[in-house]
This record gives sequence, structure tokens and C-alpha cells, in this order.
Amino acid sequence: MVKSLDRKLAAIHANPNCREFILADAKDGDMALGLGAPGRSPELHAGEVRFKTQEEYRDQMRLITKQGLVDIMLMSASSNYALTIQERLFDGSHVTPAVRANDTTDIHLARGSSYSKAPSRPFRTASLDHIQCGHLDCSDDERSLGADLGLYSVTFNNDLAHDVATLERFNAFREEAERKGFRYFLEVFDPNAPVGLAPDALPGYVNDMITRMLAGVAPAGRPQFLKIVYHGPKALEELVRFDPHLVVGILGGSAGTTRDAFQLLADAQKYGAKVALFGRKINYSENQLAFVQFLRLIVDGVIGPVEGVKAYHAVLGKLGIKPHRALDDDLKLTDQSMSYAGMKTISVPSAPPEAKPLATVAASPSSNGAVRNGAPSFVAPNGRPDFSKMDPGQRLAYHRTRLGLGL
Repeated sequence: MVKSLDRKLAAIHANPNCREFILADAKDGDMALGLGAPGRSPELHAGEVRFKTQEEYRDQMRLITKQGLVDIMLMSASSNYALTIQERLFDGSHVTPAVRANDTTDIHLARGSSYSKAPSRPFRTASLDHIQCGHLDCSDDERSLGADLGLYSVTFNNDLAHDVATLERFNAFREEAERKGFRYFLEVFDPNAPVGLAPDALPGYVNDMITRMLAGVAPAGRPQFLKIVYHGPKALEELVRFDPHLVVGILGGSAGTTRDAFQLLADAQKYGAKVALFGRKINYSENQLAFVQFLRLIVDGVIGPVEGVKAYHAVLGKLGIKPHRALDDDLKLTDQSMSYAGMKTISVPSAPPEAKPLATVAASPSSNGAVRNGAPSFVAPNGRPDFSKMDPGQRLAYHRTRLGLGL
């Protein structure tokens, strides 16, 4: 099956102004937060912190992959082994499995630790062979058993010794990846312990470091796309304008309000982003499947951020799920932490909300749950709706009808 990521990247390179947009669920938090990555369990008692289990974390990966609305499922190497190599979860799915290929010290967040406060140092736990086939020294025909896409992360601090070490390790990774047929996307975090950088100079510093480091890399070694902090329209537009084939994506940051997530997505797309990777924003939502549905509706231009928050709360009500916040509070924009450690926040100028009416499509769920609009029934061979074949209006109609919200 053609992966939606590959199809969309090809379309973006053919026409950088196209509407294609790539969504990723980042469930690689166990390589940063450890035991707390899945989030707190609803079974906790007063005065007790109890986290969800690893299996509960992976259950959400399974559900969101089968839902089919994201293009990438980003995991740790251990989850990739369980789901991609052993279970074959992604066989026959248009979703691409991906793995965090390195874990720099600024995301080492054990409870009580202080590693994230020191200048980031390069480090890599996962081996490419483990990601690709589950053991060292893969044979050529084994390399397709696992994931062939990974996230590689760098953090620059305007500190010569640390930044040179970061670049040297990045060069070594690229060379190994190219030899082994492994693709990657590049995450560039904001400085976690900057030296002599004024806050207003930070967006330009990050943009220049990205373009400077990639200027020396031929196409065979370049990232599939970027994952960076959204610093507002000006910083994003200058990076997108510089090289239309440098596909820019944004990271989601801390959980925040639902409006924070929806507005960030809409604004970043408006100013040129083609990818969004949301981890905590999805993982800490009240209902992850419903939350992802609305992310897709927003990037498809079906619904705006404000209306999306209201409709999401309506869905939670239909499902009998208590929201984390009252609707009025969930409609507020807040300062967002853009680091795993939550040490710094960022406020970016936001465009005024644009109210967009819900699409009205004459559609009704068929007996097997597929949408019928006129003639075709969008049903995959497994009997589930094939969302990749539906247009935005048809997807919205299906979900509103399924959830009893009407058209």
C-alpha cells in the first residue's frame, strides 16, 4: 500500500502551494519521560500518583493507527519492535511507522533529575539496525521488517564546544542512515541553555542554524522534513520562502487548552507549515480519537479553531466524557511550553479566528459504517471506512452522523 506520507511529500515537492498536510502522532515520550509518558491513570487515588501502563500507551497507538487520520505514528524503538515488527500493525495501512532515532540529554527527564538544565549533549540509545529489523547486523532483506523512518533531534545553544559535538554526531548519523537506506526527519529544538542569545534573536538564530547546517548536505542526506518550534508568521514564512523543498513542520509543545492546539495548527498551516507533530496535546486530551478527528478537520479546511473547540466539547458530551476544562476556559489561548522539560514558554502572535461554517454533505452511514455520497461506498477491504478516499466534507459528515450530532 502506498503510504500517505510518501504521496503527500511527492505532491508538496511538485507544488509547494498545494493543500496537502501531514499529521503525526508523537508517542515517543517514553524516551524522555520514562514511566510517566503514557499519562496518569484514572485509577489513581488521593495522594497517589499512578501512571498508565506501557500496554495502555501502545493501545492508543494501535487505535489511532487503525483510525487512519494521521500519516505518521512516531514511537520509541521498543514500541516499534512490538507493533511494527512483531504485530505487523502497519502492514496494509497508509500510516507510516517512525522511531525516535536519538535522545539528546535535554530530554532526559527522570523525576528529580536536572539533566535538562545543562547544555544539550548528543546521545543515541536506539541503533538503526534495531529500528529496521529488531537485531544487530540486519541483512538487506530484513531491513524492511521494521521502520525506515526516524526522528533525529538537535539542540543548539550558541556554545561552540557543545554545538560542534552536536554537528559531528549528526554527520555520523547521516552517513550511517544513507548507507542503510534509512530516512529521517530533523527536529531542531530551541536552545535549552543558551549562551548570549537575546530572546528576540532566537527565531533568526534557529532558522540560520538549520539552513547553514543543511547547506552542506546533498539531497541524498537531507531530512524528509523539519520539526521546529512555531515562532510566529515572520519566522516561519522566511524559512519556507528560502527553500520551498525544505518541508517545514511544527512541534506541538505542552498540552495547553484545546484552543491552543487547534489555533497553533491553523496558524502554522496558514503561514507555510506542511507538517504538525503533536504528542502531549493528543496524549493528554480527553478522547484521543475525537481530538485527532478535529485536527484533521482543521487542516482540511472544514472547520476553524474556535468552532472546532465547541464541536469537540459537543462530541465529549455525546460520549459522556467530562472535559478537563469548562468550554469558556478551553477557548482561551495560553502561553505554551515548547520544551519537554517545560522550562520555557513561548507566546506567538495569533491571527484573528476565522469562523468557517461546517460543511454540509448529503451523506448517511451505510450498514457497514462507510459514508455514501451519491454512489461510491468508501470501504476498505477490512470493512472499515477508508478515510483516505473521502474528501473533508465526507469525513465530517461521517463522524457527525456516527456521533449523533447531525449535519
